[in-house]
Amino acid sequence: MAEPKRMCLITRQMKPKSELIRLVRIDGKIVVDKKQKIQQRGFYVSRDAETLKNLKKSKALNRALKCEVPESIYDEVMKECQKQN
Repeated sequence: MAEPKRMCLITRQMKPKSELIRLVRIDGKIVVDKKQKIQQRGFYVSRDAETLKNLKKSKALNRALKCEVPESIYDEVMKECQKQN
């Protein structure tokens, strides 16, 4: 069975879920959904460095989650990206 595909918030490319990082807003807090199972609206971001740099620069995550994203979340996303690569 083929792995489900999701769209990257920045690149707008469809990729397998395993190649993406999922971010979710729960009760005003933003978390990295490492298991990709949290039952909330989430957004996916590609794991490559260029996309992650553009994520912070464009503030697309702020608009998608409708809140100010703290610097610590970007740091956590970078760590998660480095763990998987």
